[in-house]
Order: sequence, then structure tokens, then C-alpha cells
Amino acid sequence: MSLEESLAKLREASAGKIPEEIRMKMGAATQALRESGIMDGIIKVGDTLPAFNLPNSKGEMVSSADLLAKGNLVVTIYRGHW
Repeated sequence: MSLEESLAKLREASAGKIPEEIRMKMGAATQALRESGIMDGIIKVGDTLPAFNLPNSKGEMVSSADLLAKGNLVVTIYRGHW
């Protein structure tokens, strides 16, 4: 199953669990983001990421260029603060 299929299945399953008022607010917020033009600047499949520095899981700053010099790079974004 592709990521898109998995996400669609998750949306369908959660739709009945989220109150209508909340779903409407979420939909309006999503539409506002689309209309803001934010989608024009997102990285798309196949794009090359620009060089960046981010903290790793230990809080140490790491450079994408330094990591790429050692081999392939996988970036995982943790939502929230742990």
C-alpha cells in the first residue's frame, strides 16, 4: 500500500470520529494554507533539498552537507518536543 493510500484510509477511518465542527475548522484552515501560496514553496518528490543544519536526536547541531559526504541521508522530523 502506498503512502497516499495509507493516508486516505486513515482519513476515512478518522472522519467519523472527529466532530463535524472540528472537521469544518480543519478544512477551512487547510484551504487557507493552500490559498496563502505556501504550497508553491514546498519540496516535491524528486527535488534536491537545500543544505541545512538541524539538531539531531541528542540536540547536537548537524550539517546535511557533512552527513551527505558520508553517504545517503534520511531525515526524520519529530513532531513536538520530547
